[in-house]
Amino acid sequence: MSDIIRKRQTKILATLGPASNTPEMIRKLFDCGVDAFRLNFSHGEHKDHQARVEMIRAIERETGRPIAIVADMQGPKLRVGKFKDGKIALSVGQRIRLDLDPTLGDETRVNLPHPEVINSMTIGSHILLDDGKVRMEIVERGDGFLIGEIKAGRTLSNNKGFNVPGVILPIAALTPKDRVDLEAALNMGVDWIAQSFVQKPDDIREAKKLIAGRAALMIKLEKPSALTYLDQMIALADAVMLARGDLGVEIPPEEVPVVQKRVVRAVRFAGKPIVVATQMLESMIESPSPTRAEANDVATAVFDGTDAVMLSAETAAGQYPLEAVQIMDRICQRVEKDDLYRSIMNADHPIARANDTSDAITIAADQVAKDIDASCIVTYTTSGGTALRAVRLRPPMRVVCMTQNMSTARRLSLSYGVLGLKIDTITTFGDAVKVAQTMIGQEKIAQKGDRFVMTAGVPFETPGSTNILRVAFVE
Repeated sequence: MSDIIRKRQTKILATLGPASNTPEMIRKLFDCGVDAFRLNFSHGEHKDHQARVEMIRAIERETGRPIAIVADMQGPKLRVGKFKDGKIALSVGQRIRLDLDPTLGDETRVNLPHPEVINSMTIGSHILLDDGKVRMEIVERGDGFLIGEIKAGRTLSNNKGFNVPGVILPIAALTPKDRVDLEAALNMGVDWIAQSFVQKPDDIREAKKLIAGRAALMIKLEKPSALTYLDQMIALADAVMLARGDLGVEIPPEEVPVVQKRVVRAVRFAGKPIVVATQMLESMIESPSPTRAEANDVATAVFDGTDAVMLSAETAAGQYPLEAVQIMDRICQRVEKDDLYRSIMNADHPIARANDTSDAITIAADQVAKDIDASCIVTYTTSGGTALRAVRLRPPMRVVCMTQNMSTARRLSLSYGVLGLKIDTITTFGDAVKVAQTMIGQEKIAQKGDRFVMTAGVPFETPGSTNILRVAFVE
């Protein structure tokens, strides 16, 4: 077993790419603090992702620590076509025709290969291109074309993505490419499927039907329409990623911090993992240190109570992947040590639902653990539900999840403060306590004689049946 025990509760999810493509670099990222890895299926071949999965699983075997792998589907990314010269110059007031003609564009027209977008737009609608750097208002529309007037922006180049804020598009969240990628990712044995550009609850239902329990589903909030159905979305998904890139283009910038706090709180209270992502340490793609604003951004996500913070290009293609992980690790540690952080977590957490024994036991375990200064809270769980209930409360001590399912332990490596330990099948609660007493000491989570609080559901293997609480000593 590894003696790697994180000094923080908030997890770090890092994206793999050209800058982190070897067993040596992935191991260094793990040693620096990465708890879970993201494979971006917008880039790379299946064989590349398969190789990375095998590298991660090798590290898992070496260290004895479960590591979550998230396969991120590309989704229906909207892009304009290409130009004769690769790009065009723009000026305010200039008008450009957007049509279905695939021929190369120029200053007067460009291909927009999405008939559903053309059919959904109305005069006065806006299109934001190249992450919002170019803004266009629709001033005319006809059969198979739109006329847009430039409101801001200087250049537009080939295949730039675009967003249409305020418009719900009749586009499936899973494209034909996504379906192929999803099946490939499941065959690779990933733990999470991240679904991009979810707009409505039916998008989630479709994805879950295709996954059929072979992995957990994380939905990415990137469209304002998803916020309209937020409670339904959270109920259907297994986890949520707040992808502030595309979402931040489609909603006003001043709304992003408010949405972040609202989403993090709602997902946490639902007992599901929430990941805050995009542009967290963006300058570290090219700089060995972050801006102070970026450090503050990571800290704010931790103060909000997120389960995990994510690195994208910083670790996938940046020049300083290890440094990015190290500074993120240090920021998370510093915030969690602050008295204000603990007072925020203690002041705002969910209460037990009426007549819910599992909730009541879990909240009691949290209070008992604080009162006796327990070294950790131990859960014995098959599905992971007991551990997820415990971390809803954001306890100050680690939550150790003992499970016979490696898939459960891996998925929980994205959850706040959870250390998953794979154990052999146990049939009685007494045996589970004995195993915990021994393993906690062996894993250097606590010392001999330290107290811990343990919860479980009896009979075992009955999800949602947490009904036992016990205080025990490490042996």
